[in-house]
Amino acid sequence: MADEAMIAVRDAWLTYGRGASAVSVLRGASLDVPAGQSLAVTGPSGSGKSTLLMVLGGLERPDRGAVSVAGENLVALSEDALTAFRGRSMGIVFQSFHLIPTMTALENVAVPLELAHAPAPRERALAELAAVGLADRADHYPAELSGGEQQRVAIARALAPRPAVLLADEPTGNLDEATGAEIADLMFASCRERGQTLVLVTHDMALAAQCARIVRVSEGRIAEFAVGEAAA
Repeated sequence: MADEAMIAVRDAWLTYGRGASAVSVLRGASLDVPAGQSLAVTGPSGSGKSTLLMVLGGLERPDRGAVSVAGENLVALSEDALTAFRGRSMGIVFQSFHLIPTMTALENVAVPLELAHAPAPRERALAELAAVGLADRADHYPAELSGGEQQRVAIARALAPRPAVLLADEPTGNLDEATGAEIADLMFASCRERGQTLVLVTHDMALAAQCARIVRVSEGRIAEFAVGEAAA
């Protein structure tokens, strides 16, 4: 299984805007990620790192090219089918947490499970919060949690559906160094234990080095990262 491509991108192009204001963010990007591999995506600001992650998550559709995740052709799926697939097969962690402020930590994790008609959603949500060390904070609202705790909730929410793929966009970017290291350790440990495929966008080369493999995005294309090459 480890050698099978969990993620396959072929010649993906994506342009924002039209005419003179058009900006090509992805320009023939291609990538294979085997099942169970941890991959860091690096590159300078504006290079297309986060856009690539959005394409992998089905949150952006390429203008042309192919994107396959867990055997599904994302480009061919309808919006409803894509939403359903993402809900059961992908977990996404963002830099800014994106928790719903009027919901408790437990509700933030449980509601997506309920919407996906998962069995025992509250029990699963509690188990995931316990796994990230927040069992005693389940009834707290985001404003009552520290930044590190909020990101732990976001990770629990991403992992609760037991997805095959975890996508993370600068997940430690809003955290201090010590808290960021704890979050990274938590994420890597979960992926190892569950055999998940991890794609991590980061500008932090120390964090990237914890992944099994590093690629670099530059001018909308993807290349393997060579040791000693500048990260930005």
